[in-house]
Order: sequence, then structure tokens, then C-alpha cells
Amino acid sequence: MAFDLIRTSDVTPVSRERLMAAKRGFTTRRVKLDDARTLVAGSAAPRIGDLVLAVVEKIGSHAKIELPSGRRAQLSVGDEIIVAYGNRYAPDQFEALIGENLDTCHLVAAGGVASTKVAKHEAMASPTRITPVGLLAGETGERLNLSNYAVSLDTRRRPIKVVYVAGTSMNAGKTMTAAGLVYALAKAGHKVAGIKSTGTGAGGDLWLMSDMGAHAVLDFTDAGLPSTYLAPVDQIERTVLGLIGHAADQGCDVAVVEVADGLQHEETATLLRSAAIREAAVGIVFAANDALGAKAGLRVLEEWDYRVLALSGQLTRSPLAMREAARSTGMSVVTLAEIQAGCLTSSILAPATYGASAFLAAGLEAA
Repeated sequence: MAFDLIRTSDVTPVSRERLMAAKRGFTTRRVKLDDARTLVAGSAAPRIGDLVLAVVEKIGSHAKIELPSGRRAQLSVGDEIIVAYGNRYAPDQFEALIGENLDTCHLVAAGGVASTKVAKHEAMASPTRITPVGLLAGETGERLNLSNYAVSLDTRRRPIKVVYVAGTSMNAGKTMTAAGLVYALAKAGHKVAGIKSTGTGAGGDLWLMSDMGAHAVLDFTDAGLPSTYLAPVDQIERTVLGLIGHAADQGCDVAVVEVADGLQHEETATLLRSAAIREAAVGIVFAANDALGAKAGLRVLEEWDYRVLALSGQLTRSPLAMREAARSTGMSVVTLAEIQAGCLTSSILAPATYGASAFLAAGLEAA
């Protein structure tokens, strides 16, 4: 755990009973609350992944918090919650940044992320306002941070097939596409990992992939990040490859990896341009809202040297949009039902003809 120079007066004891009574966010699920003995307040500056006990001051857009179990608990003014500090990038919701102190801030994601709203979509209500009581810490003030409880990203070299799902934007249909792939591959008899590689911590996508038959579900919060916005790209790359390797070590032979946001998001673009990331996968399925987005995204992915297996996503809700996309791109456009029926399974599982053999191409060494 990281240590800071803090004043003794800034560290106060906290009871286990108080912490257990608080509503705890999904992002904090790996943390052992028994390790928390004190609260650090005063002049302490929060860092990404620090856990904070906070009081709900005013209910806004997030009236519920997702618990580690996945249940969404109703929030009331005066409730105490345990969440993690993190930045957020969500064009359909908020951009939010961690402040420099423990002043009043916001709950910017139902999964349990605290930061300060700097911009919002006009359709969104203001975020729920919270006031930090203090950062959770050990006996002598050493902070509890998500990174202290992360899975190991050091992996053995095991073969695993990897397919990415990317898209034009938020709400382009990436998660349903990924879940459909998980379903088809699991039905074909494979141990499938469903991995959410980037985004903001929440359990919904993982629960869905688990329901679709995933043998293991993982996301960046398992690697100690409450979100990936503004995280160093080399750290995100190591997280993605490490989670794939961790899934392989758990016995999975196929991984479906969803990459959040759209290709214009700076970190998504930088991540997908990485040679190590590209060479780790047999291909990519691209989700789009419309034919023009599909055409533009396909062009970008081809420039980045990806093998695009098919187009899918929200545009498949419209036969006309599907026809436009197929005509303008020359690519196969597949519905969720077709994905679940296995239309892409053979392309994913075929002997490697693109790059090296999936994860072995990422260049990770045996432990």
C-alpha cells in the first residue's frame, strides 16, 4: 500500500460497523473492508482508485448505486456510501475529473465512481452530489486503493483466441454484440472469457456476459482501475493484455474483449493502434449506429491493419440500414440472432491466418 506524509490529526478511527452499514459501490468489490481501520481527511488529495466514505447530499441523475452483488440499491439523502475516485468520459452522460481535495464532488457512475463533473450531455440531469468524510485507510493511515487488490497481470504463455468488439460510439451496440459472441462460443463448447477492457466501472456488462455463458468475466476494475479515462496508455495496454492472459490462466481458450467508447476517443484510438494489441487478436467485430458510421469505422480499422470479421450493432435493428451498410462497405452485416447462432464462430476459431496465434503474438514471456 502507498504511504503519504499526513498529519496525525487528519487520521481518525472508523468502526467496522459503520463501514458495513454503508452502501458500497461495485468498483470496490475486490477490496477487503476489514483492512480499513481509519479515515484520512484534512488536506489529503485523492488519487485514482482511492476508496472514500462519503455522504449523499443531493440526489441527481444516479438515484441508485450498484452494489458488489449487482443489485442496485436506492439512495437517499444522508446515506453513507463507499466508492472509488476515478475520472469519467461518457459523451452521452458526463465528463468528470478527480479534484485536488476532499471537497464536495459527484457520484458520476452508478458502479461507484467519485469525481467532479466538468461537462454533461444536455439530456442528463445534474449528477448526484456527495461530500467525502474521508479516505479509507489502514491502522497508520496507509490508503486503501483498488490497485492494492488487483489480480496479477503477470501471466504464463498460454494459447488463447481473442476477438475484439469495438464501435462508433457509446450505445452503438458493442456490449450486446460481445455478449452474442460469448453465447455462440460457449454453446460451441469453449471456455469463454468476457472482458470489458476500457470504460467506467460497472457490473452490467459483466453480468450480461456471465448470463450468456462466460466461464470468466473480467474488467479493468479487476486490474485496479475504477475507469480508464486519462490513465496512461501503456498502463491500459498492459491491463488489456494482462486480463487476457489472466483469463487464459483460468482455463479459458477464447476471449471476447469489448473496447469502450468510439474510435474517435483518444485512448481507444491509441490503444487499438498498438501493434501488441492488434497482434493479440484474430480479428474485430465492429458495431455501428448507421451505415455512414460503419463505413468510416471500417476505413479506420483497415488503416490500422485490423481484420474486420463483420459489422453489427444498432444498425442491425433496421433492415434498410443493414442494406445500406452492406452495399457501401462490401462487408457482412450480422444481427445479434445470427451471431448467437454461430455465424462468426468458425472465423474466430479457424487456424490463425492473420498475424500469429492470438495471445502468443502479444509478446508476453512465460512467468
